[in-house]
This record gives sequence, C-alpha cells and structure tokens, in this order.
Amino acid sequence: MATHLLFFFSVSILFLAIFSLADGGSIGVNYGRIAGDLPSASKVVKLLKSQGIDRVKVYDTDPAVLRSLAGTGIKVTVNLPNEFLYAAARRRSFAYGWVRRNVVAYYPNTRIEAIAVGNEVFVDPKNTTGFLIPAMKNIHQAIVKYNLHSDIKLSSPVALSALQNSYPSSAGSFRPELIEPVFKPMFEFLRQTGSYLMVNAYPFFAYESNSDVISLDYSLFRQNPGVPDAGNGLRYFNLFDAQIDAVFAAMSALKFDDIPLVVSETGWPSKGDENEIGASVENAAAYNGNLIKRILTGGGTPLRPKANLTVFLFALFNENKKTGPTSERNYGLFYPNMQKVYNIPFTVEDLKNYRSESSPVTGGDGDGSRVSVSNPVKKGGNGSGESWCVARDVGKDKLQSSLDYACGEGGADCRPIQPGSTCYDPNTLQAHASFAFNSYYQKMGRASGACYFGGAAYVVTQPPNFGKCEFPTGY
Repeated sequence: MATHLLFFFSVSILFLAIFSLADGGSIGVNYGRIAGDLPSASKVVKLLKSQGIDRVKVYDTDPAVLRSLAGTGIKVTVNLPNEFLYAAARRRSFAYGWVRRNVVAYYPNTRIEAIAVGNEVFVDPKNTTGFLIPAMKNIHQAIVKYNLHSDIKLSSPVALSALQNSYPSSAGSFRPELIEPVFKPMFEFLRQTGSYLMVNAYPFFAYESNSDVISLDYSLFRQNPGVPDAGNGLRYFNLFDAQIDAVFAAMSALKFDDIPLVVSETGWPSKGDENEIGASVENAAAYNGNLIKRILTGGGTPLRPKANLTVFLFALFNENKKTGPTSERNYGLFYPNMQKVYNIPFTVEDLKNYRSESSPVTGGDGDGSRVSVSNPVKKGGNGSGESWCVARDVGKDKLQSSLDYACGEGGADCRPIQPGSTCYDPNTLQAHASFAFNSYYQKMGRASGACYFGGAAYVVTQPPNFGKCEFPTGY
C-alpha cells in the first residue's frame, strides 16, 4: 500500500474546516429579469434579505428595482447596457444625463457600489467594442462631476472568450487584436480609478465541451488528483481557480499585476438539452455550494493566494424568456415562485450547518408535485449526531488511488495504518481506505464534499467496525 504523509496547501484551500473560518471573499447574485413570471421587485428584495444576500448585480437601472433596494444596505452593481455605449461614448452630455437619472437619483439610499459599462462587449454582435473605453471615461467624468467617484467603481464584464490562451493557466493571454485598442487603456483606467476587472467565468462551458478530458470532480470542487501546471509550478484542484489564474496571468503579461478581479458571473445550469453534458440539479448544487464555501472561507487562488474574491452567482431566478439552449433558462438558484431549486449556503453562518452537497429542493417549479426539503448529513442514529466516512467497494485500482490521494495531497493522518501501528490490522485495502477517508472527513469538520473521493466513499451514522481500530470523530 503506497501511503504518504505529505501535506499540500492547495487542497486545504478547497476544504477548510468550517469551524475555523478565516476572513474570506464575498458572494453576490445576478438578478436577471428576462422572464414573464418573476415576483415583484419588493418581494425579491425580501427574498434577498431572508437569505442573507448582501450584494446584487442587475443588468439595467430599472426604477422599481432600485427603489425597492433603497434602505436595505444591499450593495448594488448597476449596468449601462451595450445599446447605450455608442451614445455614452460620443456625447458626454448623454453620459452626464444617464448618471444623473440612474445613479444620482437613487444614491445613497440605494447603495450603488459599481457601474458595469456594457456586458461582454467583445462578443456583442453589434460590434460595440470600439465605443467601450470612451464610454467608460465619459461615465467616469460624470460620476466625478457628481462627486461619487470615491464611492462608485466602474468596470466592464469580460467573457473568458477574450483570452487567446487559457490552458495551462500560466500561459493565459488576451486576444492580440484586443490588447492595444482595449485592454491596455482599460487597465490603465482601472488602475487610475482604483477599480477592478470584472470577469464572467463558467467552468460548465469548458466541461461540457471537453468532458472527455476534464473530470467532473475537477469542475465541481470535489476531491481529485489535481492538474499540474509546469509553467508556474502549481497544481490546480478545480477548474474555477485555473480559469481565474489564466486571467491573472494574462494581466501579468501586460504588467498589470496590481489590478484586482471580481467574478461578475459564474454558475451551473440545473437542466439542459440532451447534448448539454453535466447540466443537472445535482451538479448545479455541487458547483454553487462548493464554490460558495470555497469563496467564503477565503484563500484566493493558487497564483494569488491572498486575493480574496467577490463572486456574483448567475442567476437569482430561472428566466423563461431567454433564448438559446435549455440551460440558458435554468441557471436560477430559485424558481419564480421563490422556492429554492436546491439547497446551498449563502453566508458564513449558513456554512456552520452545511454538511453535504445539497440535494434538489423540490417544490419550486409550480407543478405541485414538489415539496421543500433540505439534505444535510443526517444526525447519527445513535443519538450522538456523529458521522463517519467509509470506503465503497469500487474496485481495487480506484480505491487504492483514492487512498493514496487521501494520505498524500489530502493530508489525512495515515500513521495508524502503517505496519505495526494501531490500525494496521485488519490489513485490507477496504479497512485502510476507510480509516484514511474518515481521517480526512473529520479533519475537514465533516464539511460538504469531504466524504466523496470520486465516488469511493460515503457517510455512515454508526461507528465503523474494523476490529479493534477505533475511528476518530473529530480533530
């Protein structure tokens, strides 16, 4: 049995024990409204408050929405839509008027913290790229005119398709035709104004298109061997980090290491067409739940370990009028009747009670056949509330690989299962793997996803029986 006692910091980034939470990043949501069945803005604000969501990003400046957010303390990012870029770029008077009507009229009662100028402009079929930088500068001059430049930041959400290379992360680079006309002046503007780059990152798209070479565990923040990057000497344990570090690398190549990054959109669809591999309620719950835990517990990315991120999930609701594949209408965290599509935490407090990758919350799609339930790890049947992690019978090779991972990169305490130690007997792969899996599971505070190992492990609520070896229940 090839067990190792090496500890790798990268894995601890993913699964920090939730009872010793460090200061982490921030979670917000995108409130899109391309739907005909959504609740009123006032009801939406009550929903946000009830879930502890204190950041929201909208795609316009709808008066009903901005008025409803007044006095709530919820931080708001508003949007100047792409169709206004031409006017904002060509006429400073338009920029002044837009800011006066759509920002000054609501601030500070509505806590507007940022303006997104356009959205994924480089893929806009109307070819508005040339207007972006002049529009950003004119809008900024307008917020300076109204003395709001110290409180409100400007940026523009960029899709990952703006990258020429994204793999490996260390080779991240922007498309050459965008560097001189757009990215260099944009980064100079962001640096001068103390703002940040907004990036829309969707690991789902990469997985869906490359599921033959990208593992689902790697895409959903589950345990996996990781992907080494020879260019920077780092090992990546999830696709999200790899994508974000590709952007950081691209910025670094242009000498703009000092500009922060905000993930303005990310998410995973709960439903898709037949050919949309990976689109499911279970995977959406795993991705968003594990991402939130990953962000709120802090740690940055492998390349920028101190860069705690602000991340906006896409989206608050399923939106039934969006066009395109089925997935486009099923990114919502909530159904239009405000029932959860699945259970995930939104706050640090929620994490304390979050013990498993949440199951679907049925009861939200209005068919009357679903009821709202949650799926934490059940309390132990022995009345103690304890649980353990043990190995499944998944075959020798997969079990050995998972055991090596637990005792190596996973940092499980595998000393008791070494020859001559207290838990070496029974000397079986099943027993040794169960001990190692449980060691990791307890060390991680029985956190969500900590008893998975690529499907090689599962949670039990009765103490495992492997001879005289006593399985620990906490560290």
